[in-house]
Amino acid sequence: MDMKLSKTNETVVAKAAAKCREQGIRIPTLAQMKDPSLIPDDIKTDLKKVGLWDFDPLNLFRITWKNDPKTGQFTDGNWIEFPSELTGVSARIIGLVGKYFPTGSHKVGAAFGCLVPRLVTGQFDPTTQKAVWPSTGNFCRGGAFDSKLLGCESVAILPEEMSQERFDWLQGVATEVIATPGCESNVKEIYDKCWEIKKTRPECVIFNQFEEFGNPIWHYNVTGSIIEEIYQKVVQPGQRLGAFVSSTGSAGTIAAGDYLRTEHPGMIVTAVEALQCPTLYSCGFGGHRIEGIGDKHVPWVHNVRNTDMVCAVDDQQCMDLLRLFNEEEGRAVLIEGGVSEGLIAQLDLLGISSICNLVAAIETAKYYGMDGRDIIFLPLTDAADMYSSRLPELTAQQGKYTREQALVDHNRWLLSVTPDYVRELSFHDRKTLHNFKYLTWVEQQGRTVDELRLLWDRDFWTELFGVTEHWDRRIEEFNQRVGL
Repeated sequence: MDMKLSKTNETVVAKAAAKCREQGIRIPTLAQMKDPSLIPDDIKTDLKKVGLWDFDPLNLFRITWKNDPKTGQFTDGNWIEFPSELTGVSARIIGLVGKYFPTGSHKVGAAFGCLVPRLVTGQFDPTTQKAVWPSTGNFCRGGAFDSKLLGCESVAILPEEMSQERFDWLQGVATEVIATPGCESNVKEIYDKCWEIKKTRPECVIFNQFEEFGNPIWHYNVTGSIIEEIYQKVVQPGQRLGAFVSSTGSAGTIAAGDYLRTEHPGMIVTAVEALQCPTLYSCGFGGHRIEGIGDKHVPWVHNVRNTDMVCAVDDQQCMDLLRLFNEEEGRAVLIEGGVSEGLIAQLDLLGISSICNLVAAIETAKYYGMDGRDIIFLPLTDAADMYSSRLPELTAQQGKYTREQALVDHNRWLLSVTPDYVRELSFHDRKTLHNFKYLTWVEQQGRTVDELRLLWDRDFWTELFGVTEHWDRRIEEFNQRVGL
């Protein structure tokens, strides 16, 4: 796709604009997502009457890290700082809260970055085509939500072993829900289903987050900028941005590290995956329980040249910490350890992959010897309510969560964490992981060797991420045609 959006199908744009006019749809710009103060006052006023998850086109303007869930208005960002009493390290660790996006995850932003550029240029026809969202969970939820707000039909694809909460919610949002065999790491089966749809259903358009550059472009501009804003608010004299830590998944969120590197060249970017599926760590494979990450391949949109370290986290550690953070006995042990009740009340803002990122942030701090001068950022992609069914499942499998088990988990999985499964990437390592894309994308998914070589060129990424003004200009032109 032309990322500068220089090509337009005028016939389709006219049809899309007419549909948006009929349904009262205005589309926000990336600038408004970064800075909601730019949103028109009439929209802000109307948003006070709209619930965060309501299927109202106004909620397109809530695709931002700055939602205030209490007032329906906006803040300067939502974040949690995890103290040393919890992490066991003196480095400051700060998590961006994803729960306060519509659908409870920032993936609505990544989906927006894939769908809207095509919509406003006529490369997707909402009157005749369906948007297909292949995912391991949150992306297809975000895509189905965005599609509904934009008046488009959608097809959600996700592995059958994902949490029941995801499937229950999708049934009322997506036009169609398809469950593919396997768990989080069974992405090949999702791709196979996409090829089947391409061959048999010409009305469908695939928005594959693993290869759609709109995914990292959105995160580079919106997620990267909010981290920089928060950093400037909290940094104290003598402190520095030490690292950005993010599970790879589709490799969209980790693009925020590319943005931050432009301001902080000495920082570390850590990619995180499950130890049970250590693709970046050791070109490995396997199934795991950290929903939404670790997919047996290197995503096409991952700029591995800009990744410094890989951290593989044990999924048992994440599941045990999910219980520690949410069970009564676990929270009591944390309070005894000096963790404030205020922070305890916020621990349910961490879903399983968020816990994984927190563990990796602790390991990054310990591996690089970071101290109180260093600030580490990580995304809290979604919250524990996305996995509420997992707690009774764990009780059924492992028994009631006791004080004794909480003491063990607190000491073993937080205070005594060691960076055992980390891989600091040399130039050769990064080039090897880049070349590893060949197996999936050239041999299986129809990409070319020349395209693969282009991804190794650092100028390619600089140009790719510099499209914000082009996108916003096209969105504004489309809104003018809608004429609301």
